[in-house]
Amino acid sequence: MADITEIETGEVLLNHEEETEEHERKGTVWTATAHIFTAVFGSGVLALAWSVAQLGWIAGPLALIAFSCVTFYTSAMLADTYRAPDPVTGMRNPTYMEAVRAYLSPRKVNICGIVQYMNLWGTLVGYTITAAISMKAINYMFYQDGYELKGNSSGTFMLQFGIAQLILSQLPSLENITWLSVMSAVMSFVYSFIGLGLSIANWIANGHIEGHAVEITTLSPSEKTWNSLQALGNIAFAYTFAEVLIEIQDTLRPSPPENITMKKASLYGIGGTTIFYLTMGCAGYAAFGSNAPGNILTGFGSYGPSWLVGIANICLILHLLGAYQIYAQPIFAAVERRVAAQWSEANIISRVYTIYVPVFRQRPISFSLSRLVIRSIIILASTLVAMMVPFFNAVLGLLGAISFWPMTVYFPISMHIAQKKISSGTPKWIFLQILSILCLVTSLAVTVSSVVDIATSLNLPVPLKTTNQVTLPFTESTPGLRDVAFA
Repeated sequence: MADITEIETGEVLLNHEEETEEHERKGTVWTATAHIFTAVFGSGVLALAWSVAQLGWIAGPLALIAFSCVTFYTSAMLADTYRAPDPVTGMRNPTYMEAVRAYLSPRKVNICGIVQYMNLWGTLVGYTITAAISMKAINYMFYQDGYELKGNSSGTFMLQFGIAQLILSQLPSLENITWLSVMSAVMSFVYSFIGLGLSIANWIANGHIEGHAVEITTLSPSEKTWNSLQALGNIAFAYTFAEVLIEIQDTLRPSPPENITMKKASLYGIGGTTIFYLTMGCAGYAAFGSNAPGNILTGFGSYGPSWLVGIANICLILHLLGAYQIYAQPIFAAVERRVAAQWSEANIISRVYTIYVPVFRQRPISFSLSRLVIRSIIILASTLVAMMVPFFNAVLGLLGAISFWPMTVYFPISMHIAQKKISSGTPKWIFLQILSILCLVTSLAVTVSSVVDIATSLNLPVPLKTTNQVTLPFTESTPGLRDVAFA
């Protein structure tokens, strides 16, 4: 039995040597790239056209490129912290928090744990909202004439998505869901290319390029500012995967060195998504201009074949089934380790039950009551919160703001400075501090704008109903296309 040690943060982790033997690491640069695509692609890509529309032809693409460069730069730093003190021969840090613990103070470990797991859990909420939007769109496609989204309750769709996640959550850990990750990555490409193709087709049908170099709207200066900041938050969320980078790296085989493999996977993953993000965001803006919808897949009801839009939404749902688990598994592992240490002698906690299913006779299903209860509670909580705050763009912006600076910028930079022993006052130290401060200011501003938007939406006469009806085709007079909220 593993030697369990309790740490200052309250999280319980296995001894390093035994953790190394806990699972067989067979991952390659391609499996890691698939995990990254699965983690990065998702809700964020759907909001890119709206985000570019808020910023205009100049600032929009520049923001996408800037966030991609910062993400790759800090991801390379984070990959080097998987082992400590040496990035190649040091001891493994199989989780983000262990990496922080190896290089930084206990207080920062506490902060890291709070931010990381809050954001991972928040991402589950965002994915539930996004899945419900697509499920409701498919429902209306089958049962309504045209493509009109109204204010009916979609709690049923969120519950259905949650039940599917309850089943998938019984898979033991991240290395056991590579097949799900690969499937999700394929689905993300399918629905994204459908959205891209329909955007280009609509742009060609218009006969001209919509939009302006600097976006011109009839909104008040304050509304324009909030929307622009929220667009930055959506872009930041679109690149979010630092929270699971270490966990992905922990699935890689040790030769070649994991940090080298992870840097290549990050380059392929972030590079590929950036090219696609630029194409997707710009094509959507060219097609719809200022009327670009908050979720691009809600914008084609009158411009493309309904069956193709339906396929795109089905692929999105299948993608989110896998992406949800990529972000949920680290939460499951942390809570289960804590429970196992707290009640290590309780048989009900450690006992594993095996079920033999006739179809899968060679691979029986194993589970424990503690896993079933803990994971069910986490999924139920995220589903209930999604039903209470179902505001697509505002939630994505808030998640992007909360996670981007601490997880993608601050901790990787701080660990890099500690690992490389960079002295304060040197040119590189000054550059890293300026980068961190700029990202902090951006994150704070985006957080304020997203909170203001959510607070405003919750003050509506019927708060948990669709905030705006979306009926296509869009016209200049169509109100409030940026946000579709479902109850």
